This record gives sequence, structure tokens and C-alpha cells, in this order.
Amino acid sequence: MKAALYPNFQKKNALPCAREVCDILCREEIQVCVSADFREEFSDKPGILFEDIEESAKTADIVIAIGGDGTILRCAKLLTGTDTKLLGINTGTLGFMAGLEADQLDKLSLLKKGGYEISDRMTLDVVFHRETGDVIYTALNEVSARSGSFRICDFEVYSDSYLVGRYRADGVLFSTPSGSTAYALSAGGPVIEPDLECIEMTLICPHSLFSRATMFAAGRKLRLTDKTHSSESMVICVDGELYFQLHENESIEISRGQHNIKFVNLIGNSFHESLCRKLCKPIK
Repeated sequence: MKAALYPNFQKKNALPCAREVCDILCREEIQVCVSADFREEFSDKPGILFEDIEESAKTADIVIAIGGDGTILRCAKLLTGTDTKLLGINTGTLGFMAGLEADQLDKLSLLKKGGYEISDRMTLDVVFHRETGDVIYTALNEVSARSGSFRICDFEVYSDSYLVGRYRADGVLFSTPSGSTAYALSAGGPVIEPDLECIEMTLICPHSLFSRATMFAAGRKLRLTDKTHSSESMVICVDGELYFQLHENESIEISRGQHNIKFVNLIGNSFHESLCRKLCKPIK
């Protein structure tokens, strides 16, 4: 069995956590791979294979992301289109996507025995039609569209060929169930179990007396068209990273992603247990 580490050493305690993970996996006779960028941090660990994470993502049985949700999101993008499984170990603040906390590393021994569950998480593909050709980006959490200058936007949303609505708002989010506890939750959207398959649309600060999040079947093809009559453009972000801008009458299409991400759950905690544990008490 081969496991690759994807640590974020900007997170507190990520380095000692990664070194302990390495020790546990080696005791279980699991081949450990780490990027050559971290050769100094693991130089005293025998049997470590140093290779690019892009290569490990294709050949490893599992990639272990050590950090917060942002680290897990970046790692997930490397696994898109592969059969490699993803395990997140939380050394950040909330870590909704993490399968383990930093004080639960003894559970790693279950990897060799197959004592874990797999959660298939759907993704979203967003297509931007350019003169030079279509560009496709993949989101595990959400696609957001809003004004780059934080002014109000006008836009239309279609589901297949049906007009869902014309809106004035600061922007809009199209989220997966995994992303329902991220930006969409803060914008007033519902909590959705991550194993469900649907697309959530949540308006950001709508200029309306009535606004509710809308759920679409996973098979729908949604289209957002910018109708803002000014020099302002809508900024499109995919999982929090800026990708491109839309101008008046330009569109993006959002649909179910072609590939799922396989998340590993080692401890059998339900999504709702994790939600209550992390949101029902003050963040330290």
C-alpha cells in the first residue's frame, strides 16, 4: 500500500502531526511518499520516497492532506480524475472535510486493514466560453459570482432552457453538498449531507424582500448570464480562488462534475456529529 502526504506547514502543529503520521504508516509497512520540497523536514525518516505530489496523486492508494479545509480543497484538485482516495487530518480551525483530528492519529492503523468507509463527494464543472475555446474548471465546494468592486449585480439564471429568475444581488453561489457548510452556510443556505447529490444556489445579499436558497437536481445544467449595465464585471471564483471575469451578456455554465472525490472516514463519525461538535460551540 502506498500513501502520499500533502502537508501545509503554515498551519500550527502540522509539522509534528505529519512526522507522527509518517511514523505510524511506516510501522504499518505502508510506503510513504512526500514531495521533495519537504526533504529537510523528513530527512531523518528512513524509507521515505520523495516524489512530486502530482505523480503521487496518480499512483498512491491514498493521499493524506494535513492542514485545514483549504489544504484539503487544494489536495482534492490534484486527485480529480483519479481513483486515489483522500483523507484529511485537521490541524486548522474547523476542518469540516477532515476525516481525523490531530489527536486521533492512532486510527491510521485501520488503513492497512481496510477498516474505513468511503464517501463519494460530487463536484461541479464550470464552463466559460471564450473566443479561443471553452475553459473548464472543477469545484468541490462552490462556484461564486459577484462584483469585483462589491457593487450590486444584475444577472439571470437558467436551468436547462428554463429561466429560473432575474436577480439583483451582491452575487450568487452554486454549491455542492460538501460546500453547503462553507460560503453557502454563511450566506444563509441550508446544511446538506455531503453524500447527497444536488446543486444548491444561494444568493449573496439579494435586493429582495423574499429570497431562499434553491436546490436543483444534480443532472441540471445551469447557466448564469451577467446583465449588469456598467463597466463593472462579475468575478468568478472556484473554491475561493479567482479564475476569470464576466462582462455584460457573457455566461458561465454549471453542471455536475465528471468526477467524484473519494473521501476516507476512519472513525465512523456521522456528518451531523461533526457538524454539532464544530459549530455548536465557540471557535477558539
